Amino acid sequence: MAKRTLDIAAASGGLALLGPALGATALAIRATMGRPVFFRQERPGRHGRPFVLLKFRTMADGRDADGRLLPDEQRLTRIGRLIRSLSLDELPQLWNVLEGEMSLVGPRPLLMQYLSRYTPEQARRQEVLPGITGWAQVNGRNALSWEEKFRMDVWYVDNWSLWLDAKILGLTLLRVLDRRGISRPGHATMPEFFGTSGNTGSEAA
Repeated sequence: MAKRTLDIAAASGGLALLGPALGATALAIRATMGRPVFFRQERPGRHGRPFVLLKFRTMADGRDADGRLLPDEQRLTRIGRLIRSLSLDELPQLWNVLEGEMSLVGPRPLLMQYLSRYTPEQARRQEVLPGITGWAQVNGRNALSWEEKFRMDVWYVDNWSLWLDAKILGLTLLRVLDRRGISRPGHATMPEFFGTSGNTGSEAA
């Protein structure tokens, strides 16, 4: 209850306080990439229940000669790269927090197809609400391997406290300022996760 109360208060205040930044970001996307302004995608929430994640759009709809989308790194626009470097693309998720689909702090919501690729231990990251930021994000972000991220996510599940959430939120502000670990070389964020070696679930996905 305390965590949910903090989420509602912070998300409401954040949306009000950051209104000008949200508006300016939306206008910049509309002027350079057109519509839509928002990126919407189904992601797994607590216990794997799907919800629609909101982010600011940062990629163009570039396709190859066969009509297939180009790799993320090639579709990431100049304004999109700036938006990501400042973590402005994540701000619309404050609405997901208000809706009770996410928390300010928790394991990041990944792709639905990853659920069947986790080991039983990795799947424990779904025991809590996903977050806008998390323990993995302040300890390396996308410079970490998938396995390192998942270990940190499970550690957070086992060690959650309001004090830990406050610490992660403070560290998040510092990480946004130094902009390290935003993406893997050659990728807009991270390469796709196909499962940890030895996990039979990855072969069925």
